[in-house]
Amino acid sequence: MPDANFYLLLLIIILAIGFGFTNGLNDAANAIATAIGTRALSPRAAVTLAAIFNFAGAATGLEVARTIGKGILIEGVITYEVMIAALASVIIWTAFATYRGLPVSLTHGFVVALAASGAAALTASGAAVGGEAVIWSKMTQVMSAVVTAPLLGFAGGFVLMVCLYWVFRHAAPDKIQRLFSKLQIPAAAFVAYAHGKNDGQMPIGVITMALVIYYGDANLWERLSITDPQLWWVIVIAAVSISTGMALGGRRVIKTVGMRVTTLRPITGFTAQASAAAVIEGASQMGIPVSTTHCVTSAVMGVGATTRFSAVRWGIAGNIVAAWILTFPICGALGYFFSWLLHMVF
Repeated sequence: MPDANFYLLLLIIILAIGFGFTNGLNDAANAIATAIGTRALSPRAAVTLAAIFNFAGAATGLEVARTIGKGILIEGVITYEVMIAALASVIIWTAFATYRGLPVSLTHGFVVALAASGAAALTASGAAVGGEAVIWSKMTQVMSAVVTAPLLGFAGGFVLMVCLYWVFRHAAPDKIQRLFSKLQIPAAAFVAYAHGKNDGQMPIGVITMALVIYYGDANLWERLSITDPQLWWVIVIAAVSISTGMALGGRRVIKTVGMRVTTLRPITGFTAQASAAAVIEGASQMGIPVSTTHCVTSAVMGVGATTRFSAVRWGIAGNIVAAWILTFPICGALGYFFSWLLHMVF
């Protein structure tokens, strides 16, 4: 008969699947909102495209998964209770934000919840571990990207849009419309792929963490691969959960990013997608978790601002930024509370 640890492992896998599903549901906007907003793709075609390329991204480039799994907390603090607390926190907050139509950063929500959950873990004397649980060198790197990645998204969208306006300044509007309607398709695929390589790594990192605890084998991190005969299912199940969430939509978030922040046309939609995807891909190569949500949203703001700053609906943008900022204290507080409660009970 399976022991208690097996059931805890199973619970974490289920929560990780839920995390991946809500990630895809909210982050569907990243890859397809601009393509739908400009009518370059139908909603059905867009979500199908996003699901396929998100799966491809999640199956390759596992640096972010390793950062999440062994780069945020010191080894002795990572327990089932800490992981359950962090997962529950980010799932609750993301479900609420998605219902309200607000794109939020699941990446940063989970990182903060994980750090807070680890800080609430108890030592042998019964005292909380506190800040010593966190690997601050990596945490500082991740938190610096909180600001730099969206700024790069905004600046990249603004600069690329200005360049494209100059290059095509003598082109007929209908030719520009047709060209960039087609280019938005590979751009949307690129964003979906980059999302899978970054946000898509979260459930992979979580499940692998749980397996390392269960088997007591840290070498699983080195073996983690889609080609490994024993660990391939971790990547597949995480990718499927996120792709399923993407396929089911997240229509309120899509409407916010693709239609309410600014008025998008094929050329501006393409520019926002290309700029954001470049930032996300660069971060993924370095193993830095970033918010794909806010890279895309800030890039949309950047291209909108090239027309005139009033072209961006700053009230909507302000709500998005407010939800983004609230992610940190809310997920941190929930993570600390749930971890403390679980340690008290068990």
